[in-house]
Amino acid sequence: MMGSSYMGYYIIIGLISVVSWLVSNQLKRKFAKYSKVHLRNGMSGAEIATKMLADHGIRDVQVISTPGQLTDHYNPTNKTVNLSEVVYNQRNASAAAVAAHEVGHAVQNATAYKYLTMRSKLVPVVQFTSSISQWVIFGGIALMASEAMGVTGKYIAIAGLIMMGFATLFSVITLPVEYDASNRALAWLKNKNIVTPDEYKGSEDALKWAARTYLVAALGAIASLLYFALRIFGGSRD
Repeated sequence: MMGSSYMGYYIIIGLISVVSWLVSNQLKRKFAKYSKVHLRNGMSGAEIATKMLADHGIRDVQVISTPGQLTDHYNPTNKTVNLSEVVYNQRNASAAAVAAHEVGHAVQNATAYKYLTMRSKLVPVVQFTSSISQWVIFGGIALMASEAMGVTGKYIAIAGLIMMGFATLFSVITLPVEYDASNRALAWLKNKNIVTPDEYKGSEDALKWAARTYLVAALGAIASLLYFALRIFGGSRD
């Protein structure tokens, strides 16, 4: 009964998962491809990140190596650009793209980029709500089928929908944050002649595919939110 009732949701999740897998695989292939495009300047990812920070007058951010693959990120709390071991040490178009992109986030933080600020404020809320929102919605919809608890169930389901809304908003706001960081990275790589035209094309293509992973995640979050909104407010029972 429950399985058939939520068949639409399972279909949405299944489709998004397939698309996400395809995009992630393509991203890995792109990074592998451009990892073979060695930089003529011989700079490592760590050196590129350090130079970009210096060129933007940012002196209080440290570039460090972190274990794993595709674990690169900027941490605004302790102001560190965390580069995976491969990106930190290697000297190719992929490493240049990732290193500059993560510094792009540091530049956003230093210039109080509004979408990064908004996303940072949502982090504690999303950490709490994202893990329970679906269960609250499921419970509320189940109670809506009961004559005695129908109204209460709807309010519970709406509360869960609001929780899911925060996670969806977080995913949507992440898009301009990621695209802007890539644009900052590519502009710097080009304007400072850090990479050759061929190396630039590789870095640009790699970052485009990285951004598409966030796009798929945002579309999936929006689709899930709309599905449950229709179930709650549309009165569907099948």
